[in-house]
Amino acid sequence: MELVFLVLASGALWFFNSRDQLQRVRLLAGILGQFQVEKLMETVVDGYLRALGESDPERSTQVWNMLGQAETTLNGQIQAFVAAFDKVDAALARFSTLPLAIPFAAKLFPSATADFRSLLRIHAAGVEAVVNKQTDLPQKDRAFMLTAELLLLQHSCHWFCRSKALASARTIARHKTSHAQALASVSSATRNAYTQLLG
Repeated sequence: MELVFLVLASGALWFFNSRDQLQRVRLLAGILGQFQVEKLMETVVDGYLRALGESDPERSTQVWNMLGQAETTLNGQIQAFVAAFDKVDAALARFSTLPLAIPFAAKLFPSATADFRSLLRIHAAGVEAVVNKQTDLPQKDRAFMLTAELLLLQHSCHWFCRSKALASARTIARHKTSHAQALASVSSATRNAYTQLLG
């Protein structure tokens, strides 16, 4: 009897958790799909790797120059995406800051939640500052910082849709970078605002 109860309880938890996550995935995808953020992120990050791996200084300079326009376009798309998501109802924008996904976490543990709109604003400000060269960094260091800003933004999107644990696992699997590494590599302004919001 206890086994049956555990199976039923596990099934119920899985069902409600999957339903909650699917709602957030659809919400984010519906807005993000209006923009080319993901495609441009890939273009910029791959371009950095190409520029850094180029042995010919002249060719490397050409690649860096071409990436400037891609960075500007990406920044514009991110700002537009964040502005669009900012119109989402506050209740729908809240997500659990607990490590693992728990059904109804936002209602059961309201103190362990955050507003995804606020988090996106932090990411947008961080990306804009690096793209607009508000830091006096050499080109390679600036590229490294912007890559970290983009990875942390991507991590936050996965966290909102699923959970922090799954987002961190995906970041390691896809980019060979831990959440802690990405957070340590963004600008101090992004890192401070991020940790203040999420703890």
